[in-house]
Amino acid sequence: MVLDSMKEIFEAMETHDLPFWEVVLRADMEDRQVTRQQSMAKMLRTWQAMEDAANNYSGARRSVSGLVGGDGRKMRQYSFRHNAMSGGYVSEVIAEALSMAESNACMCRIVAAPTGGACGVLPAVLLPLCKHEDLTQHQILEALYVASGIGAVIAYKACIAGAAGGCQAEIGTASAMAAGALVAIRGGDKEQIGHAVAMALKNLMGLVCDPVAGLVEVPCVKRNVIGAVNAVSCADMALAGVESRIPVDEVIDAMGEVGRRMPVEFRETALGGLAATPTGQAVKERLRQA
Repeated sequence: MVLDSMKEIFEAMETHDLPFWEVVLRADMEDRQVTRQQSMAKMLRTWQAMEDAANNYSGARRSVSGLVGGDGRKMRQYSFRHNAMSGGYVSEVIAEALSMAESNACMCRIVAAPTGGACGVLPAVLLPLCKHEDLTQHQILEALYVASGIGAVIAYKACIAGAAGGCQAEIGTASAMAAGALVAIRGGDKEQIGHAVAMALKNLMGLVCDPVAGLVEVPCVKRNVIGAVNAVSCADMALAGVESRIPVDEVIDAMGEVGRRMPVEFRETALGGLAATPTGQAVKERLRQA
């Protein structure tokens, strides 16, 4: 069983009468030659690592550069004062995305989902949902399998690294994974999962990777927020019956093509975009002299 396209996963679901997550689980068992229990145990460790990263965030740490740290705590405090226009679940998603991405910049233990630079998106939509809804551990694991299957398809058909395809490949993929996971948790069918993934990727297509001073900090941390909120909105649209006019596999192919055509300056080289601004260059020079 392979995960080379969303269509193949959908066909496997129909042929074997399996849910999306089960197809991905069986593919993992076959690929890594592990038992069902071993596969699920590894996925549980992944979820526990996400929980640990969230629980260990205090907002006190700063990255070595001094560019990142504390914004997750600021967002939580703002939300607790009931001032957040987003409110409720979404404001917690924003705070969690900031916190997790900051943890990565501060060299704390995180889960690459699918990359370190995009580590905040998936846990940002799942962790707050556990507080707002009575989800079982098994439901969370199922959602993580759905997310990993989506990520595997995008990695095969396009790319997931900023150096290869820009930030659309990192934050875009993470957002698509999170959107599909949310739809699955809410009981959406395979078509709705596909539409959510397609819309999430389309919304971030063309996003460049332009890390200031070459660090995965600015604008990377805040882009995790965009990826997470985008995932929530796309999941809701898909569950409401809104459809992507372009099939999901074609969207993934298009993202890969955009990434291949993207100038080298916009693929994690810190030669263009925000990294090339006067302020970006000043930050680079300051850190070089430090």
